[in-house]
Amino acid sequence: MAAKKAPVKEKQLVVTLVRRPGTEKLRKVVWSMGLRRMNSTRRYPDRPEIRGMIFAVKHLLTVTEE
Repeated sequence: MAAKKAPVKEKQLVVTLVRRPGTEKLRKVVWSMGLRRMNSTRRYPDRPEIRGMIFAVKHLLTVTEE
C-alpha cells in the first residue's frame, strides 16, 4: 500500500474592513465576504476567487498573509 501524503496546509489571508463601502456594488462584495462592521476580520484560504473579491474592494481592506 502506498503511504498517505500529509495534507499541505494552505496559506491563509486575514482580511479586515477598515473603510466603509460607498456604493451598492461595493457593499454587496463586502457583505458576501462576511465583513459586516468596521474592523471586522475574517480568515480565508488563499484562492483565486477570494483574491478577486479582495481586488474589487482593495481600497477598503487591509490584507495580511499567514
